[in-house]
Parts: sequence; structure tokens; C-alpha cells
Amino acid sequence: MSRPRETKHRIVTTFQRRVANPLSTRLPGQAVVETTGRTSGLPRRTPVGGRRVGDTFWLVSEFGFTSQYVRNIQADPTVRIRLRGRWHHGTAHLLPEDDARARLKQLPRYNSAAVRVFGTQLLTIRIDLTD
Repeated sequence: MSRPRETKHRIVTTFQRRVANPLSTRLPGQAVVETTGRTSGLPRRTPVGGRRVGDTFWLVSEFGFTSQYVRNIQADPTVRIRLRGRWHHGTAHLLPEDDARARLKQLPRYNSAAVRVFGTQLLTIRIDLTD
């Protein structure tokens, strides 16, 4: 990763971790992905923006394979996702071959705009819901 990308990544993730995520996870309408920590084994919750289409939830990670929740998914793709206040179980699939920029056009506008502005390594994620 280039130095400007590293700096941007560090600033954005620090803000998200300390300010945005603790607030966002408490909002009832916010989608939240719960992964299992690859080292700790503890549940890790990350607010995300995306869209449910049938039994599938689509989202785009702004920092791709460097995102901690993506690394957790690589270690264990079994996730839970909170949608409209209800938890669903699912299996996450990382789709590096998908055109993440095109995918963002199909997802909620404001979140997609933020991902485009702050993201440096976009990665599409599909969660197949099992309940």
C-alpha cells in the first residue's frame, strides 16, 4: 500500500473504530455484520451499508482484504447480520472478481458515496442468508 493510502486507511479506520462504529452499532436501522475474531474467537460487530436482495445481502468493503472484519471472514465465513433489528445467520463470500464500483451503484446511495470517497481497496462481499 502506498504512503498516502496507508495514511488515509489509518485515519479513517481510527475514526470508525473510536467514534462512528460504537455509535452506528446502537442505531436500530443500521445493518451490522457480526464475525468471529480470528485470534480471540470473540464476536466482532461492524456496521455496514448494503442491500438485501431476496436471501442475499450485498455490501462493499472500503479497505478490502486489509479490513479486520474481512480478515475474520477469511478465517471463518460464518456470520450473523442484523437487518432492521433482526439477526440472521449467513455465510459470507468475498468476491474480488466482482466490479465493486459497479456494485456500489446498486447499493444505498449515501453509504456508497462514502465508500467511494474513503475507500482505497474496494471488495464486494455477498452474504447468503440461511434463515
